[in-house]
Amino acid sequence: MKKLFLLLTIFSFAILHAQDTGSIQGIITDDAGQPLPSASVSINSISKGVVTDFDGNYLLENIPIGSYNVTFSFLGLQSITQRVSVEAGKVTKVDISLNSSDNILNEVVVTAGKKPQKITDVPATVNVIRAQDIQEFASFNIGELAARQKGVDFVRSGVLGTGINIRGFNSAFNSKNLQITDDRVSTLVATGLPFGTFSTVTKDDVERVEILLGPNGTLYGPNAHNGLVSTITKNPFTSEGTTFAVGVGNQKVFTARLRHAQAISDKFAYKLHFEKSTGEEFDYTDSVYVGDKGYKELGKDNDFDSEKYGASLHYRPGKASEIIGYYGHSNSSNIGVTNAGRNKIKDWSIDIAQLKFVSNNFFLNTYYTWSKTEDTYAMNQRTQNYVSFIDNGFSEEEALTRSYTEQWNSAFGIPLPRGSVFEDASKRFNAEGQYNNNWGGFYLTLGAQYQLDMANSNGTYLLDDGGIDIDQKGVYTQLEYKIAESGWNFLFGARVDNHELYGSNFIPKLAITKVMDKGTFRVTYGKGIAVPSILNLKGNLFGGLVIGNGEGFTLSDGSKIEKLDVETIDSYEVGYKGQLSDKLFIDVNAYYNQSKNFISPLRNIADAANNKFVTHVGDEKYEDAVPGATGPSAFLLTYMNFGKVDTYGFDLGLNYYFTDAFRTSLNYSYFGRDLDKNDMANDGNLDGIVLDTELPINTPNNKLSIGLHYNKNKFYGTLYGRWVEKYDFFSGINIAAKTQDLDGDGTNDVFANAKNGRTWNYGQLGGLTVDANAGYYITDKFTVGASITNLFNAKNREFVASPVIGTLYSVELKYTVDFFKKK
Repeated sequence: MKKLFLLLTIFSFAILHAQDTGSIQGIITDDAGQPLPSASVSINSISKGVVTDFDGNYLLENIPIGSYNVTFSFLGLQSITQRVSVEAGKVTKVDISLNSSDNILNEVVVTAGKKPQKITDVPATVNVIRAQDIQEFASFNIGELAARQKGVDFVRSGVLGTGINIRGFNSAFNSKNLQITDDRVSTLVATGLPFGTFSTVTKDDVERVEILLGPNGTLYGPNAHNGLVSTITKNPFTSEGTTFAVGVGNQKVFTARLRHAQAISDKFAYKLHFEKSTGEEFDYTDSVYVGDKGYKELGKDNDFDSEKYGASLHYRPGKASEIIGYYGHSNSSNIGVTNAGRNKIKDWSIDIAQLKFVSNNFFLNTYYTWSKTEDTYAMNQRTQNYVSFIDNGFSEEEALTRSYTEQWNSAFGIPLPRGSVFEDASKRFNAEGQYNNNWGGFYLTLGAQYQLDMANSNGTYLLDDGGIDIDQKGVYTQLEYKIAESGWNFLFGARVDNHELYGSNFIPKLAITKVMDKGTFRVTYGKGIAVPSILNLKGNLFGGLVIGNGEGFTLSDGSKIEKLDVETIDSYEVGYKGQLSDKLFIDVNAYYNQSKNFISPLRNIADAANNKFVTHVGDEKYEDAVPGATGPSAFLLTYMNFGKVDTYGFDLGLNYYFTDAFRTSLNYSYFGRDLDKNDMANDGNLDGIVLDTELPINTPNNKLSIGLHYNKNKFYGTLYGRWVEKYDFFSGINIAAKTQDLDGDGTNDVFANAKNGRTWNYGQLGGLTVDANAGYYITDKFTVGASITNLFNAKNREFVASPVIGTLYSVELKYTVDFFKKK
């Protein structure tokens, strides 16, 4: 009897409870009517949320009766918030179609908080290169699209070589912008340089690229210092089909690509991708000087070649979880610019294997990266080696053979070890775990990361007898509190990062945002750190001409150069993103940065003219620390920390929609700095005088770009003008600057269009260029596109040790079929 009474009580309670609640059910599709699996449906006011299943279906149950703002979102599409009434014991049917996000305020991004967020909710400046932007850009080099983003310093060293910098202090070896791809750190192990053309992903598999301005170290760790570039690829569950693409252009450019993605069932999907690109760089020779005589680079080959392929398998054990396995490979041959001259990169391969688990509350990720090259060499050093043998009577054949490893010293009649070959067999292991959840307006993120760098140059460019292993660990948290009724949001983030060589560093982040009718206002503080790369610490190039500064140096006059410390930046920013009218959208920010212990480009610390030699590396004599050295060094390039420098600026982005099909965009950026010339820690060349050029920002003060964008029916096109104010660039031996007196003694120290030190100075960088691209959908599946870079053939030089960039044009045909697609 008691059991029956208990059952009746439970049954009655369930009925009463059901009468006080209801459900919301429906299907979410894209603008083509296709279901969207893993789309998000949420009611923030009561902390309710689900994701759609394979067929786009969702069900929100046990919702108290009443009216709610329900948000429907999917990465890369326009989010929608709709008022929905819930009745007792009833199911409210709500079907939603999400369109491409032409409205910049409805964009959903994932990088800033490591979770999907409406872009106006993100307390940071985020630029987005969308799948549509990539689809409608005919060039194989999507790095060019970065030139169209606000706050980004875009540079180009040739047909293939493009790069970006954010908020100052660029160099020819820039490692201060962290690059990630699908939650993988995409940088070279020893140098910390972004993969760039070494990336293993292909153009047609890229869903979007999100560029964050300013430090993002709390969630991403060291070296998310000036900014972060995140590439996100397509999910085969939502991007089925087979794409064939072929493109041609001037400079003998040819590219062929294939991507195939298929959902086998609602549990399994896979994708494959392949790309082959070849071409020829602009004909340019960077003069190599031996004494005052210039020589052409030995072994220069203008041809470039890139091959990429990869595959991933996706498994969904439940409606809200996914397991992803990925393998990718790239092999590249091209010319690369460095602080010490140009390298001929030959068959440099990157391989990556990754296993990742993603769910509503948990994220687990582990991956292994390995790098391989055996024949890459520095053209300038090899040229100097070759000349030393030829000038001393050796045969052409012997001079060519020995130029890879030795330089002849005519004073003593002996060869010196001056290796020009770079070998690399480095590896890296990464692992990360993260938990996130929310209770009402309170959101929590907890995570931990581990990275083990295993650098190995086989003694060719590192002091690495037996390899160099360095690990770093980090734990982080991010707390958010959102008051939906008032629009106020508060964020606190903190990270403790422990580096094997530098101990623990604390990286905090604070933000306040206020949502208003037409936009969102934000105030943020963030800290970033840049840990010296293994090359910075343990480099040994050209037989001791370049030595890493992991131990410090002593000079013959007793003076010391301290070992490298961690560089830090404290960044304060205010910003607003919103609407000024129905057709005009604005994204504006102003920032102030305080940098300490800035890691310099390569600098010579010896002064042979004044008998100032490098005698010790750390506590060891120079000749004992550096293999092959026979005594103190009269010329040594290394890296140093500077004192303090303040930088500041603002970025403005405007978008005006004349019609739904036609809009114009304007981006403007200003950058300035304040260097304390009384702080002798800023004395880069140790001459007792602090000069502006000793802490080179290598960034223009002003940049402006204007774009016209049209997309209607089957035609699309963009006309884009970009002006970069002329500016000086100093990086290692490289100089691109106007004629000027640096120290104010009445005598010019830098000369434009003349030899300066070990290189030729062609004058300042920057100028005006106009780019254009257009295309036509012959059918829904077949498109033809064309792209022209530098439409009017402006004779601008955009980077040091690089050619004048002429007009580049390309034509691309693309065909997509979906006969394997699940019906």
